[in-house]
Amino acid sequence: MEHYSCDVLVVGGGGAALRAAIAAQENNPALKVILATKGVLGRSGVTATACSDRMAFHATLPHTLPGGPEAWRYHAEDIYRLGGLVSDWDLAVTLAREAETAFNYLDALGVPFVKEGGKARQFVTDGSDFPRACYTGPKTAIHIEKALVERLRQLPVQVLNFTMVARLITSQGRVTGALALDTRQHNNPVAALKVISARTVILATGGAGQVYRTNVFPSGMTGDGYAMAYAAGAELVNMEFIQIGLASLKTKLNCSGSMLRALPRMVNDRGEEFLGRYFPPGTPPRVIMNLLFHKGASWPVTYEHPTHIIDVAVYQEIAAGQRVYLDYSRNPAGFRWDELVEENCQRYYSEISVDLGKEKRLTSPLYRLKEINPESIAWLKERGLDLEAGTMVEVASCIQHFQGGVKIRQAGRTAVAGLYAAGEVAGGQHGANRPGGNALLDGQVFGRLAGEEAAREAVSVPILEIPLDEVERFVARLQDMLYKGDITAGELRQRLQDLMNRAASVVRTEEGLRLGLEKLYGLQKLAQQVDEHGLAYALENENMLLVAEIILRAALQRDESRGPHLRFLKATDVTPVSRRDPEWQRYLIISRKDGQMEITTQEPVR
Repeated sequence: MEHYSCDVLVVGGGGAALRAAIAAQENNPALKVILATKGVLGRSGVTATACSDRMAFHATLPHTLPGGPEAWRYHAEDIYRLGGLVSDWDLAVTLAREAETAFNYLDALGVPFVKEGGKARQFVTDGSDFPRACYTGPKTAIHIEKALVERLRQLPVQVLNFTMVARLITSQGRVTGALALDTRQHNNPVAALKVISARTVILATGGAGQVYRTNVFPSGMTGDGYAMAYAAGAELVNMEFIQIGLASLKTKLNCSGSMLRALPRMVNDRGEEFLGRYFPPGTPPRVIMNLLFHKGASWPVTYEHPTHIIDVAVYQEIAAGQRVYLDYSRNPAGFRWDELVEENCQRYYSEISVDLGKEKRLTSPLYRLKEINPESIAWLKERGLDLEAGTMVEVASCIQHFQGGVKIRQAGRTAVAGLYAAGEVAGGQHGANRPGGNALLDGQVFGRLAGEEAAREAVSVPILEIPLDEVERFVARLQDMLYKGDITAGELRQRLQDLMNRAASVVRTEEGLRLGLEKLYGLQKLAQQVDEHGLAYALENENMLLVAEIILRAALQRDESRGPHLRFLKATDVTPVSRRDPEWQRYLIISRKDGQMEITTQEPVR
């Protein structure tokens, strides 16, 4: 066994984890800081691999409209309002007020934000009234990760690659360290084990996209932070709210923004343009065309915008056994450019980077995409999707971001002493929806604050050894999974992912959620056996089973529609049930009491 001791332990390898580790070390250079990541730092996790047509980093800067020293208030109000009034107002204020500091730090590190006249160019993202989205291009997140990794390497932070932190250890309500596994050791629990004592711990493990079959997350994003925090006594919040959007199944590219504003044909594998079937009879093509264009600006599933009918249509087609594609080779039936409303026209023309002229613009979606985002065509071609050769992009409703998570207060503090959370693993700062660009911002703001606060706290608390009996119980559990089981780890994961795709994706019903829970309880009773995927994979499954239960139970309890949580009376319905205000302007708190899962409603900070 490997033994480590530190003042601050940071769990994760993305933007929030890097920022937290850097902040802790910069706050107090004398401290011992360890960063543990399941993969290789800078090459694994969401921030290091995420890509979209123009990835945003949201920030209110001195030149950001509407201008003035109080402009950040508009940003805070957007976060709170778009979140459906089920987030904490003071955390929205923190995000908005600290955004400029977060941007300036990254800018000083050399993140190549696009600028004009020395000032960051900004555009309007979904849910915002003013242009605040800074960007470098499709690889904004990757550029941020690279810059932070370079800064981290200038500091004495110890990095543990291939390290899955599997369990938090607590004593008298305080976190004292963690047990971890070397992910390269597939079948030797003792050789794989790493014991880490720590005065404070920061969770920055990201979301749980792998709980679902269709998702845009890289492997390893299995909700470890949610599961560990819950087991350690922390609270979780807003776990029913999960951002779901159309994405390429082959490349995991979010097919948002310009991909839809180019107005492609949306067809099933029979070649049918199916969208019209999900609109009221007699709906003219111009209505569908304008809504599809608008989907490129408010693209994730959300009850508050009529574009959710497109997500429902895609989901229902796939549920009926069809496959769905974006076809850029020819115009949709009934397409007439002059029927695009003025607002959409203005947005299109403002985005033209290569003017091909009106004749080509009207010829096909491919030419329109060449005008407003030629880089996406090249990016897809590099990955085997040649739009110019007529290849269609297969899409589905994919899990893209968890809006909720481990409930935090200021500086990322959780309900467990010494335990902090930052980034996607944290909850309370976002509500049902999240304005575009605020995910990258979130990790930088609360990563810094959590790192600084954890460093300050670490100075005043003792470091404790991990009890030997905790280690022995953990090893014994791993050995059990090696030699006996009812189901292999690989099969268990497949069944869980399929279950979640059916029960808790775009279309959610009481019957479907109850049936999903019943089947989940059956899976939880099965003893899984380690297979060729190894020990860490099996432990991830245990985390995923727990997170799935949390999601299903929260979604069942919220019997309204709000944000991406769409409740339907029947699985075949197109129109979700209504949002209920003010009755449901509360969030759901999930916690562990006397060994049982408890869900309560709570009034957010107003």
